[in-house]
Amino acid sequence: MSIQPGTPLPAFSLQDDQGHTVTDKDLKGRWTVLYAYPKDSTPGCTTEACDFRDNLARVQSLGAQVYGLSRDSLKSHQNFIAKQSLPFRLLSDPDCALLNPLGAFGKKLMYGKEVQGIIRSTFLVDPKGVIRHVWPKVSVKGHVEAVLEALAALQKS
Repeated sequence: MSIQPGTPLPAFSLQDDQGHTVTDKDLKGRWTVLYAYPKDSTPGCTTEACDFRDNLARVQSLGAQVYGLSRDSLKSHQNFIAKQSLPFRLLSDPDCALLNPLGAFGKKLMYGKEVQGIIRSTFLVDPKGVIRHVWPKVSVKGHVEAVLEALAALQKS
């Protein structure tokens, strides 16, 4: 079960792909798109990351920043960023310290089998650190457009 809109982003301290520590406090002051994805360099995750990359100027024009979140290592993140020219940070959460409280890790079906893993999800966090929109079980196609629409709508309200 994903965390609900209106809930503060859980406190966290994770390393980004450069080895810098990023905390929930670092995200305050700007809108943040935080997307959880299963694995670097896999087809769906590459498509999603490249969609965010290709639309980053639009996200930034709405005053927002993008962070990807997975259990992958810093080295894996570095390779993924280099290969896909990703212009945003990827956070490493090997122990699911943030993924679990977000509800982005748990049982899912993969090739007809139930497995434990990252549930592709996106969280739109406002400048005060409150989650304003949640997309649980994201379908990659058209997702970035939906995020942009929600971001624009929330800023008007």
